Amino acid sequence: MGNRTGTGGTERIEFQGSQDATLAARLDLPDGEPRAYALFAHCFTCSKDVFAAARISAGLAGRGFAVLRFDFTGLGASDGDFANTNFSSNVEDLIRAAGWLRANRRAPDLLVGHSLGGAAVLAAAGDIPEARAVATVGAPADPAHVAHNFKADIGRIEADGAAEVRLAGRTFTIRRQFLEDIEGQRLADRIGAMKKALIVFHAPLDATVGVENAGAIFQAAMHPKSFVSLDDADHLLTRRADAVYVADVLSSWAARYLPEPERAAQRRLQPEPGELIVYEAGTGKFAQIVDDGEHRLLADEPVSVGGNDTGPTPYGYLAAALGACTTMTLRMYADRKEWPVDWIATRVRHDKVHAKDCANCETKAGKIDRLARSIEIRGGIDAAQRARLLEIADRCPVHQTLERSNLIETEIRQVVA
Repeated sequence: MGNRTGTGGTERIEFQGSQDATLAARLDLPDGEPRAYALFAHCFTCSKDVFAAARISAGLAGRGFAVLRFDFTGLGASDGDFANTNFSSNVEDLIRAAGWLRANRRAPDLLVGHSLGGAAVLAAAGDIPEARAVATVGAPADPAHVAHNFKADIGRIEADGAAEVRLAGRTFTIRRQFLEDIEGQRLADRIGAMKKALIVFHAPLDATVGVENAGAIFQAAMHPKSFVSLDDADHLLTRRADAVYVADVLSSWAARYLPEPERAAQRRLQPEPGELIVYEAGTGKFAQIVDDGEHRLLADEPVSVGGNDTGPTPYGYLAAALGACTTMTLRMYADRKEWPVDWIATRVRHDKVHAKDCANCETKAGKIDRLARSIEIRGGIDAAQRARLLEIADRCPVHQTLERSNLIETEIRQVVA
């Protein structure tokens, strides 16, 4: 069942979990038709409303995804007794959640799990055939890792069959069957057999789940697989910027593996050699797919002007073209000269300025476009070499194209559907 609160908002959902308890869930919705459906699993003893789950889900919804997040049995607003649950029941809860989506909306295309929820989505992935991509955030490679949260109580649990433990300021009953269940899991085998695209997010300094877990998950997985470092983020992603970053990267990465929206699929054209096609994605007012026959990217506008922010703006791609060309040109020149240049980055900012403020511009009326470059170079170059590289930057082919008067020829062809 579901209680819809409006397009672009949230539906409150209930479904039956692995132990026939009623589980509470939220379906975060984008504006307009979802481009894909995602299923989110929260961390151990957390809830669907923990900051990381809520913020990542909201970020994905803002980029066109519908995201179902729910409370595992006995946690949050869900019914049931946490003491009777274990890792296997969590996996079954996930499979039940996917079943609700399959029956009421659409089976999930993307599975996302945080901490022990990440291990759960890895274990459940093989039983959700429609899911094409899986993402983990700070996940353990072995479910038994979670026992370190109450290692001082393990002796009592094994001796007495159960014990109350303090976790994150709350009291939970952990039973011996929970320990036996996590010890019996063989997650590496499931990871290797899941046959889905995988992205692993992990902070190198994660004090709760060490980064070596990310390495073990990555090693067990087959390609395609990716790893993204979360730098100095904490395990629970309590900083908003860290959760937003995960949503940004995840939405862009997942687009490569998700089914094409029906509207875009109906209108997709095959580019000729040397040609690039840009066509409507069908997931928002401005969203576009950029296709050169080998690579597919997204372009969009910010939410503030009516877009869904699923990709860079057209001017963002223009700035990217200049930045990429500049960095490539400098790399070619530095290598040819055998200069000690270790790394090059080009920052580009686009804005509009009054023409009268441009000393070297022929036009003095109205406004003109300004592309401001800032080039960063790591290496042992001297002042003369630095000055020469500044000159070479202006010889970048895209730079020269932008400064020349260019000819753009346009035709319109009507296509009959």
